[in-house]
Amino acid sequence: MALRDIRVMGDGVLNKTCKEVTKMTLRTKLLIHDMLDTMYDAGGVGLAAPQVGILKRIVVIDIGEGPIVLVNPEIVEESGEQTGEEGCLSVPGKSGIVTRPNHVKVKAFNEDMEPIELEGEELLARAFCHEIDHLDGHLYVELAKDGIHDVEYEED
Repeated sequence: MALRDIRVMGDGVLNKTCKEVTKMTLRTKLLIHDMLDTMYDAGGVGLAAPQVGILKRIVVIDIGEGPIVLVNPEIVEESGEQTGEEGCLSVPGKSGIVTRPNHVKVKAFNEDMEPIELEGEELLARAFCHEIDHLDGHLYVELAKDGIHDVEYEED
């Protein structure tokens, strides 16, 4: 597959609402595989289609338990609350403190356009919310308490 360029904050495509996927085509399947390759190459835990310049309602996530592909995802239930550091491949070198639900239930379609329902807690719940926000043109920086700051990397 191919690595795609990740759009960064300031690129207008990141502020647009994405269109629903009505059928799975070979081109869309290739996009999904490119998104996974791009996410892994960049060291991210999630990537939404607008982050690679495509206005389709598709996200990929992997919090270390294997890839999750969500087509036309929708949050149908949320509960609890968690507050913690959040970053984004489209806002490189920065992070911010964001409050999200601690438990989220999502309904979507998988890569074969079969309906699925997934639940996530903690990091997975955060990833679901963060990536689905991208599909509606929102970045986590809008929610960051006290704005965003430089990420400090520890030296090996």
